[in-house]
Amino acid sequence: MPRTDLSADEARRIALAAQGFSEPRPSGRVDARHLRRVLKRINLLQLDSVNVVVRSHFMPFFSRLGPYPQELIYDLAFKRRELFEYWGHEASLLPVDTYPLLRHRMEQAVPRYQASTLMSERPEYAAAILEEVRANGPLTVSDLEDPGERTGPWWGHGPGKAALEWHFRTGAITTHDRRGFTRVYDATERVLPPHTLDAEIPTPEAAQRELLLRSARAHGVGTAKDLADYYRLKTPAARPLLNALVDEGALQRVTVEGWRQPAYLHPEAKLPRKIEARALLTPFDSLVWERDRTTRLFNFDYKIEIYVPEPQRRYGYYVMPFLLNGHLVARVDLKSERDTSTLVARATHIEPAADPREVASALATELRLMAEWLGLDQVRADVRGNLARELRVALG
Repeated sequence: MPRTDLSADEARRIALAAQGFSEPRPSGRVDARHLRRVLKRINLLQLDSVNVVVRSHFMPFFSRLGPYPQELIYDLAFKRRELFEYWGHEASLLPVDTYPLLRHRMEQAVPRYQASTLMSERPEYAAAILEEVRANGPLTVSDLEDPGERTGPWWGHGPGKAALEWHFRTGAITTHDRRGFTRVYDATERVLPPHTLDAEIPTPEAAQRELLLRSARAHGVGTAKDLADYYRLKTPAARPLLNALVDEGALQRVTVEGWRQPAYLHPEAKLPRKIEARALLTPFDSLVWERDRTTRLFNFDYKIEIYVPEPQRRYGYYVMPFLLNGHLVARVDLKSERDTSTLVARATHIEPAADPREVASALATELRLMAEWLGLDQVRADVRGNLARELRVALG
């Protein structure tokens, strides 16, 4: 694609294709091969504990493939060992060939939060926790001989958890598997495949260059900030590396209509003539997690309102954007009511340029499909939102 300028519409189609939305969903049973193809495009899955609808890391495959056996993700990660868990874009599952690229991050880790206090005041305790994992793992924090007391809810970890998380960050231990959403820790050398552990470790600069290339492939086209954010690299450090990749021909510098910053185009990027896709997207889907990029691509101002007091929420608690034929056309505040076996659209809002009847019909179809995948018997649309009436009609 020897272009140096792209229209906003072209950039949007390139981005959607790079994220796997230009291909039709499989018509038959989805298996591990389909998940691998998606992972080859998006490179990582962000983990999240919120289970209002379904845990976030299960959604990206449904968004791109439709219904699939959820156990396939943990099978790839914790049985076949094709994925491992680390801080990629926040807590993430990543292909094991990413491990050498993140070793410099592990080796340069600096204690933060509770770990900072722990390592400065009780380093012997932290060392003992590591030896306990090596001797008795795999284990959870509750399995520790002396896990200590929590200091509060949410992130108020006790010293045992803080020590485990510190050793996880340094790469000394890793996730053996998960029990529900609880991380089970073990010594890294007992978990990851030998070929992964024995792989050559690139220099920090070489590792970051490769991470930026993978990010560029997952974006199709993106600014320096976009590409750096995918693996949580620092933008100022990424800029000279991206410029070097342009000089070498590994990336192409382009301008995009309406974008104030220059962009970088991956040589494998595809520009489909049109996008025919229908998908609900978790707030932590890699297509939309960089909110400024989401605004630039889709003219869609998106913020998650979980931590906003309910009276101040504009769209709802757990709002999923709805993608239809290349555009984000609606916002759906979803909840799985497991006691009534119902998928509930608590609030539904349509974007200004979208056709309510068309969007409601497509959304009703997707909600029914999602409910079936989640093992829920019915779908209900509540009355809140400017699309709610049309959706209720479409659901019958």
